[in-house]
Amino acid sequence: MSAGKYNIFIEQGSDFSLQLTVQEDGSAKNLSGYSVRGQLRATIDAASAAASFTGTIVNASEGILTVSLPFSTTETLNTGLYNYDIEIFTGGSVQKLLKGVATVTGEVTR
Repeated sequence: MSAGKYNIFIEQGSDFSLQLTVQEDGSAKNLSGYSVRGQLRATIDAASAAASFTGTIVNASEGILTVSLPFSTTETLNTGLYNYDIEIFTGGSVQKLLKGVATVTGEVTR
């Protein structure tokens, strides 16, 4: 399965959360034993991540997971475009689920 492409919008200084349902061959993928990870980078080959998502398996048997960034992380991001991806992994297996561009919009109220 190849990764899907989905562009996201993150508001600087606000909590961000995205819930995903992972399917394989038209059915929910059982995520028992899997973990979730993801990062934002200014460029794909940037040496360091601008931020790392917190990934949580919400319902393993239904293939539901959530990735999030707290406001304390988003408030430190510069406005602009970032590249991101989300992966699930277990043991020696890694599967990229989603990738795209994250647009961080500026905060007015501080």
